[in-house]
Amino acid sequence: MTPRQDLCQPEAVIDSVYFPETGMISQVSNLDEGEQAEVGVIGREGMLGSALISGVETSYTEAMVQLAGTALRMSAPDFSREMEQNLAFRELLLRYSEAFQAQIMQTAACNGRHPLEQRLARWLLMAQDRSGEEQLVLTQEFLAMMLGVHRPSITISARRMQHAGLIRFSAGRVTILDRDLLEARCCECYGAVTRRFLALLGPSFG
Repeated sequence: MTPRQDLCQPEAVIDSVYFPETGMISQVSNLDEGEQAEVGVIGREGMLGSALISGVETSYTEAMVQLAGTALRMSAPDFSREMEQNLAFRELLLRYSEAFQAQIMQTAACNGRHPLEQRLARWLLMAQDRSGEEQLVLTQEFLAMMLGVHRPSITISARRMQHAGLIRFSAGRVTILDRDLLEARCCECYGAVTRRFLALLGPSFG
């Protein structure tokens, strides 16, 4: 998977599912004005193509690679067949689907209520959880698009976090310097979603 690689488009038929091993995928909502906002992230804890779990053959959102990595790919027919024949696999998929819906709902609440700096901290923690990397290859432009804000707002928040010793932001890379402080700076949304994933997936999460 390479950065900005499109894996599916809105209303397109899902022909394959992806199970990331490294890196991270963003699910993005496209608005009529041409703007985009991220609604969910997928890493090594999950899969892209979860609509197929419910028997839906098309995607509602766009999916693009946010952080480069590798993924296992499975054709939609093979996935559906395996889900029907393997009850343990199906149960795990249903539990993941529920956890992912919780992430989407909490993201909507967070974006509507919490300051940008808290949202940015939440996003960086989620990205590190899913990628397993302390250094994330990200530009301010891309972060602004994902969080639905203008680039200068990201610059201001990132500088504050850098001055506080939480992160280092330079040359399109974000390095998390102090995860504990970053969690303390974050809103409650990160912890709420993490607890939901752990409750539903247990050791499978992360």
